[in-house]
Amino acid sequence: MAVIRQILLGGALLAAVIYVWAAYVPAAGPVLERLGLTDLLGIEVATAEDGEGRGWGGGGPAQVVVAAVTAGAVDDRIEAIGDGHALRSVTLRPEVSGQIRAMPLEGGSYVEEGDVVLRFDAEAERIALERARLMLDEAREEAARLERLGDTGAVTQVRLREARLALRTAELERDQAEYDLDQRTVRAPISGWVGVLDVAVGDRLSSQDAIGTITDRSAILIDFRVPERVVGQIALGSEITARPLGIPDLRLTGQISAIDNVVDSASRTLRLQGRVANAEDRLRAGMAFKVEMRFPGETLPVVDPLSVQWSSEGSYVWVVREGKAARVPITIRQRNADSVVVEADLATGELVVTEGVQNLRPGAAVSVVSDRTAAGAAIPGGRARL
Repeated sequence: MAVIRQILLGGALLAAVIYVWAAYVPAAGPVLERLGLTDLLGIEVATAEDGEGRGWGGGGPAQVVVAAVTAGAVDDRIEAIGDGHALRSVTLRPEVSGQIRAMPLEGGSYVEEGDVVLRFDAEAERIALERARLMLDEAREEAARLERLGDTGAVTQVRLREARLALRTAELERDQAEYDLDQRTVRAPISGWVGVLDVAVGDRLSSQDAIGTITDRSAILIDFRVPERVVGQIALGSEITARPLGIPDLRLTGQISAIDNVVDSASRTLRLQGRVANAEDRLRAGMAFKVEMRFPGETLPVVDPLSVQWSSEGSYVWVVREGKAARVPITIRQRNADSVVVEADLATGELVVTEGVQNLRPGAAVSVVSDRTAAGAAIPGGRARL
């Protein structure tokens, strides 16, 4: 008998606790209804029509703190790893074969366009030029003499034409000798920095041997790829942000300088080329860069992070509509430090509950005791800072 009395007493006590819980905790109603205990225990849960939203302390509307829904755009961005290239780069090779006699420049120095990089032995070419000049002087004198005699009729036209042809031939031989001599000197085709030179005075080079590389790194070109979904949003001049992987604290801003005309069918990506300035000369060709591009995204509702709630059915927020609580499911698109971008049936300016959600149920009357928007917690201008 004692055991039965204890069981009955325990059951009565449990029923009393459940009754008090259901009467004074609004969130208990939906739980008891899902468990089917309201009909079993004969408990009547207050509804919105009763106008009896209860708080922890008794009857009356639930007191809540709210914040206004704002509007913001999803931060659509892409990141890629790209390879850096100099703005211009030239590999020096001689036009002719020869032995190096002089190297006025050293590796790693800066050269202007036209500066001498090295000179070959050119004694034979200088001799040939001097001979060509002598032959030209002789041909010029002979042509002038025959021109004077031609006015008297003492020289035939055939002889006169031969003299003129010999003069022109001598001029061409002089020009060829000057060109051959000039080829014995290698000059910088562009302004830039000379790389390491693997040759020295006395070396004999052929026309296929590389002397070194000159790079113009006043700007760096970065090759990278983006997914095809953003192809329609890219144009020449679009802004990029680049960070050298070797100098992570350096943040550079540049522009798109070239766009490929074909999407790679294997990777579904498009090749782009960005350009960033290198005024401080901290960058080198061949460096790897992390490139970031941002695009304006879809405008969506933005809510306070404190308003987001979770259940077994997913995320949701409580909205105050006509003085009553309404539960609105949401899909989170982007989280930020002070805002959450969501997809939901929410209008800009509507009030979502940030504090007091434990006292709410669908249709319960609410009383707004504080507005975080009015207190300055909302984002100025009603736009999300994404």
